Amino acid sequence: MGFFPFLLLSLLALCPSFSNGDMEPKIGICYGQLGNNLPTQSKSIQLIKKLGAKRVKIYDANTKILEALKGTHLQASVMVPNEIITNISSNQTLADEWVKTNVVPFYPKTLIRYLLVGNEILSNPPNTTWFNLVPAMRKIRYSVKKFGLKKIKVGTPLAMDALESSFPPSNGTFRSDVRDEVIKPLLRFLDRTKSFFFVDVYTYFAWANQPAQINLDYALLAATNITYKDPVSGLAYTNLLDQMLDSVIFAMKRLGYPNIRLFIAETGWPNGGDIDQIGANIYNAATYNRNVVKKFTAKPPIGTPARPGVVIPTMIFALYNENQKPGPGTERHFGLLYPNGSYVYPIDLSGKTPESEYPPLPKPTNNEPYKGKIWCVVAEGANRTAVAGALSYACGQGNRTCDPIQPGGKCYKPNSLINHASYAFSSYWSQFKKSGGSCYFNGLAVQTAHDPSYGLCKFPSVTL
Repeated sequence: MGFFPFLLLSLLALCPSFSNGDMEPKIGICYGQLGNNLPTQSKSIQLIKKLGAKRVKIYDANTKILEALKGTHLQASVMVPNEIITNISSNQTLADEWVKTNVVPFYPKTLIRYLLVGNEILSNPPNTTWFNLVPAMRKIRYSVKKFGLKKIKVGTPLAMDALESSFPPSNGTFRSDVRDEVIKPLLRFLDRTKSFFFVDVYTYFAWANQPAQINLDYALLAATNITYKDPVSGLAYTNLLDQMLDSVIFAMKRLGYPNIRLFIAETGWPNGGDIDQIGANIYNAATYNRNVVKKFTAKPPIGTPARPGVVIPTMIFALYNENQKPGPGTERHFGLLYPNGSYVYPIDLSGKTPESEYPPLPKPTNNEPYKGKIWCVVAEGANRTAVAGALSYACGQGNRTCDPIQPGGKCYKPNSLINHASYAFSSYWSQFKKSGGSCYFNGLAVQTAHDPSYGLCKFPSVTL
């Protein structure tokens, strides 16, 4: 052996090894079901195949979906629900029963490849489930081996809030409240079982929180002349997603696990949202998701600055705009498809369609923060019984929220449920927004820039 080949082998021996093995650069889709207007499970699987996805992640173990996946080439991720983690963590029999009931009947005709225990457990308020997570994963892993499900990996998806520091990437650090009792055992488990660190990573939320500090194109993976250099590692970054992923890699390395593979369990960009939600539009969503597809289907693989050339399996969130998801409007607008099965914007998850073949996108109109007043009113078609309950809730929060709609008040007439509820919603939101109050009321309310005030009745508003 000559000197240079020997030197090369010596250098490779010093570097962490990330075997791509049979991992191909393929994009998957997250199939959420929080809608009352969604296509059937079998129709949904056909739509997923049409999108060019190669993997699918569901948030339960829906038997109709798993049945519809039989005989397809779609690799599936199935989820153990949060609420049974604590019981499973101390009861192997329960773990065995769950796997036997929800996985064994479908394997291997349905290509179940990942069992995810819980969903973003560490994003919930402090609770005992945090500390039962890894014990439950061990039990599920034992069941997987017991039933001979050889190709299934066990993991758990965590959000970026599992880190207390992510900037610069080299300073990536897990939260101190979970670092020793949860994260270290988790990393030990993933390392020992050769599984993945599943992470939900959204550049949208990072950018929306600091739009003046973070360049939008940098967050969209669309920047052409922006580079950030990590002052410690010296690594150069051309997009925010790489920064966020590498902060996780450095956080794992800090705890002594530099080689655990990453799996993007969720990423995406909202195609719409509330008036006060910046940058949630079709143009940005299409730009981001197409760039994600381009990056993670590239051959040879691109990887990240900390792990160049490494395959990172990736799931885009989500299949549909789901109308029953709680929270801000963006939560109901992450879909690649409308519930009728039509595309929100053209996209090919296989990565084979060049950008030049897509038609022009509608120009964004909300990439700058909204400036003006916003009101909160009853949504069209809202259930009247539910509205009456929400009205009682809004008025019951005190602070004279509903005084003007009491008999004799300036907004009492017209004495109608919708009018009174709209006033109550606006009044509640204007008073409690800063402390976490929202204009949602379980889907009964919407934001409006049209002032609903009339005569002497002035509706309170939120001013941005």
